[in-house]
Amino acid sequence: MSIEKIVTQPDPYAPYLLSQAIRAGETIYVSGQAGYDEEGRIVPGGFAAQGEQAFSNLRRALVAAGASLGDVVKVTIFVTDMGHFPQVVELRRRYFTEPWPADSIVEVKGLYTPEAMIEIEAIAILRGGAGR
Repeated sequence: MSIEKIVTQPDPYAPYLLSQAIRAGETIYVSGQAGYDEEGRIVPGGFAAQGEQAFSNLRRALVAAGASLGDVVKVTIFVTDMGHFPQVVELRRRYFTEPWPADSIVEVKGLYTPEAMIEIEAIAILRGGAGR
């Protein structure tokens, strides 16, 4: 099985010695995607804006790997306040379709920077028609 590092440009993960994603055969493991812009800064606008950006960043990493949100089979969503759970459900409704990915939603004390409120990691499996 081949293993490939997936990179987007700019690569906000390079300074931290992380891969944006790894493609191992037909399986893609996407590192946590937060609500950061292309310069690596957390977007303004609170949880809703960060959530939109985190899902956009997830899509971007998947596309770079030859996949799409439709290929996601498992996500883990980390939030700093479970009070945002209804917004997370709405984000899932907008960005995923049936069959819904398996999911864990976890409240954490903090993420990589105090401003970050949400981070999403995913596993995707290419099921033919890569990049749908």
